[in-house]
Amino acid sequence: MSAAQPAAASGPIDLKDEKQVRELLGKTVLNLWDVVNELTRLRPARHERYRVTIFGSARARPGSFAYQEVKRLAAALSGMGCEIITGGGPGLMQAANEGAVEAPGGGSMGIRVDLPFEQHVNPFVAQAYEHKTFFTRLHHFVLASDAFVVVPGGIGTVLELMMVWQLLQVKHVGEAPLILVGKMWDGLLDWSRSALLSTDPPLANSQDMEIPRRVDTADEAIALLRDFHAEWQAAAKT
Repeated sequence: MSAAQPAAASGPIDLKDEKQVRELLGKTVLNLWDVVNELTRLRPARHERYRVTIFGSARARPGSFAYQEVKRLAAALSGMGCEIITGGGPGLMQAANEGAVEAPGGGSMGIRVDLPFEQHVNPFVAQAYEHKTFFTRLHHFVLASDAFVVVPGGIGTVLELMMVWQLLQVKHVGEAPLILVGKMWDGLLDWSRSALLSTDPPLANSQDMEIPRRVDTADEAIALLRDFHAEWQAAAKT
């Protein structure tokens, strides 16, 4: 029978002992991740209003077709009684926040990330949160949202889309709709089907490709979300 291993030292560590200092810091950081992982098991209670996150470009200009359509989309959803969530910045995020305040009693939330070149919260955000990292910001979106709408956007929007898609795939997020608006997403979806399903074995399941729902127009997105919102309301009464 082998001798018992000595218990880990718990006494003070001299700062001159670089090896032990590094070991302690590494162990402490890993323990912090354990705490974070435990806390992420907590889920907020059911929201009073159906929350729709709209992801989209910060570069779209007010008055452009995309801006006006996203504004109209958010106004329609807000008119149904939905709460709108965005990244809180300019462009299509601002369009969504602006549309949200057009409906009586409408409101919206902005979940920001601290960037050296980024802008301030747009003036239509009723409630703003700011994160230091994309990791915590994306997690906040997931915890806060009942549905996700992805309008035209760049790398940041693609990051948000793929994060939500993957969480829906592995069922870390419940049955939340993921709706992609616009023809620009066809290329990404076509690539996903051809590249991920054509290998042997496939790199994804065919049903994974059905998770995002691609529509052409804001009106189609509104119609889908009206149905999801009605289901959400019906479930609240049971």
